[in-house]
Amino acid sequence: MSPPLLLSATELTLGYRDVRVVEDVTFALSRGDVLAVVGHNGSGKSTLIRTLLGGLPPLAGALNWPTGRPQTIAYLGQRTEFDNRFPLRVRDLAAMGAWPGLGFLRRIDGACRARIESALERTGTAEIADVPLHKLSAGQLQRALFARTMVQDAPLILLDEPFTAIDQTTEAALLTLIDSWATEGRTVIMVLHDLSAVLQYCNSALLLGAGRALFGTPRETLTPHNLVAQSYLSESQASWIESMYRGQGDSHV
Repeated sequence: MSPPLLLSATELTLGYRDVRVVEDVTFALSRGDVLAVVGHNGSGKSTLIRTLLGGLPPLAGALNWPTGRPQTIAYLGQRTEFDNRFPLRVRDLAAMGAWPGLGFLRRIDGACRARIESALERTGTAEIADVPLHKLSAGQLQRALFARTMVQDAPLILLDEPFTAIDQTTEAALLTLIDSWATEGRTVIMVLHDLSAVLQYCNSALLLGAGRALFGTPRETLTPHNLVAQSYLSESQASWIESMYRGQGDSHV
């Protein structure tokens, strides 16, 4: 039996008032899907994320939640949206993921504390749980932010460029964690630039650019022709994609 459909978009037009950023955004995601959103700067990636979060209404088209919009949608924004000078420890940051579900003046209970400890362990931050955020490396801070995301325990997780300015070891560990979220039946939508990571860890891709959108499997969507046509790569840059596909083989997508 196929996983249940979580979200579908039909001919969405995204933008701001009279400014249309991208048109005909159509896709369907089931529980456990991992969607990569790929596109040049200004192509509508962040606009899509804001629309899914409810901050922007679509200018046209329909956004459908067959089983109802999730009460909790986890969101991890770009690093530029976070100020690590807050006087918080790693543990405190992770615990913030529980706040939306606590309600007014409710305290963190035993089950929630167990979820926080599990998130710290799974993200490799348990040993630095009492370290202030301003003392963390870029990779450690991103792991801590992933721990906060995990504590939200959401069926849909939105990640906006989650691997910017971190080392490859941390990126690999976090991609493995995302893979485990999919196995748990969580749906992940993430804005990515690393096409090799898209091929290995994502089962679908949404390519935005030149005011248009293409959706399908990564190999069907992120072809050299499409990447050039959607203004993501130049002709010369696109030549290495075919060799990467041959190197990756067919087992990952």
